[in-house]
Amino acid sequence: MTWQGAIETTVSGLGYELVDAEKSAGGLLRVFIDHPVAAAPTGGVERFITVDDCEKVTRQLQHVLEVEGCAYSRLEVSSPGLDRPLKKAADYHRFAGHQVEVTLKMPFKGRKKYRGELQPRDDGWRLVLEQGGGVDAEQRALDFMFDEVREAQLVPVVDFKGRRTGKQGNAGRESAGDEVDGGRML
Repeated sequence: MTWQGAIETTVSGLGYELVDAEKSAGGLLRVFIDHPVAAAPTGGVERFITVDDCEKVTRQLQHVLEVEGCAYSRLEVSSPGLDRPLKKAADYHRFAGHQVEVTLKMPFKGRKKYRGELQPRDDGWRLVLEQGGGVDAEQRALDFMFDEVREAQLVPVVDFKGRRTGKQGNAGRESAGDEVDGGRML
């Protein structure tokens, strides 16, 4: 069994999805895991990979890779991050409606990189691109096939406002978004 096969079998056997695995020339073996779509709870709450998940997979992979005779000097297991790569067709289906950045294999109208909302089409994919800003922003679209893509990844969305609670009185004002450094309000 190859090292890729051993990793994929182990990760999926533990109930996770293998996003990517890469081996560097220096012997570093990086494994990126995520929760599969079916394991996501209902109600729209997204589950994230925790340190405990990474530790569980790391411990199991250490044993499996030793038994399989796969050489590596260091093993890193982590989540794919906010800019998660889209590697398989199933990833495109899972993240339809999200903002993604796509790099094409061949340039189209002098460009290879495009950013927009990913939408499914009958026989491929569509990237809805917004030009300009405001209410009257012109929308254009790029239609492409899965095999025309060199790489694709989610556009990171960081929303610090989501951590705030509803209405608060004066007592909760500091935690409502004011920054504190060394006990002083900034």
